[in-house]
Amino acid sequence: MVTVESVEQALGQLTERCQRWPQAAAVCDDVLRSLDPAGSTRAGLITESLAYSTLQSGGEFARWLAERGPATAPLLPEPVQAHRDGNTLHVRFNRPQRHNAFSTDARGALLEALDVARLDPSVDEVVLGGNGRSFCSGGDLAEFGSFADPASAHVARTRHSPALVLDEVTARLGRGCRAEVHGQVLGSGLEMAAFCGWVSCDPDATIGLPELALGLIPGAGGTVSITRRIGRWRTAYLVLSGRTTDAATALAWGLVDEVRPVPVTVP
Repeated sequence: MVTVESVEQALGQLTERCQRWPQAAAVCDDVLRSLDPAGSTRAGLITESLAYSTLQSGGEFARWLAERGPATAPLLPEPVQAHRDGNTLHVRFNRPQRHNAFSTDARGALLEALDVARLDPSVDEVVLGGNGRSFCSGGDLAEFGSFADPASAHVARTRHSPALVLDEVTARLGRGCRAEVHGQVLGSGLEMAAFCGWVSCDPDATIGLPELALGLIPGAGGTVSITRRIGRWRTAYLVLSGRTTDAATALAWGLVDEVRPVPVTVP
């Protein structure tokens, strides 16, 4: 169940957005209805990625690209930082200038860091976080549309998938694989965090799935990870409404597992 202040107003907003992005809304519905949350993660991610690639070749995404105009993502050094403290692996997004927007080079660095936990059984704890004011604000919009074709994008997503690795590590470690989120927790940032066995959230977090406004659906595993946590209907609401939610609501839904207390400043 989703609680709103006005059912009539909420339905009006949902209807308006579905009419503005009908292809993305329909594909979102198809993917969520076809997904078995208890089924294979890989199968779910392949379904999601094929649907995402379909939308990448559609008119709604083309319209967004035209409205955005030409863009180039800056190359920032060390997009992901990782260090080991005993048996604990700390992994942090490190593009604070862009609220840790998830880029191609960040994906490669994240996979390299997570491979340590995947391949080394002595690692018994993984902590995923972000430097700066946000955990991860989602995909770097300047990179959207940079693949030569949707088929190449699908192959890249499914053959180099942080979601699959996080799912594998969580299957081994359970709550020992945790995400500590704060600030903007949007799009792919939320989708990846939801694969972790435990998600700890700052009270200031802003949580949401904004992809529909690009003519897309979640493409970093969210139709699997978020649906497993909060079900199809709430996932559909987050996507179709585009609305963000706060930490308290995310906790009540099960999207996060803990809201960290605000530190007390002693004068």
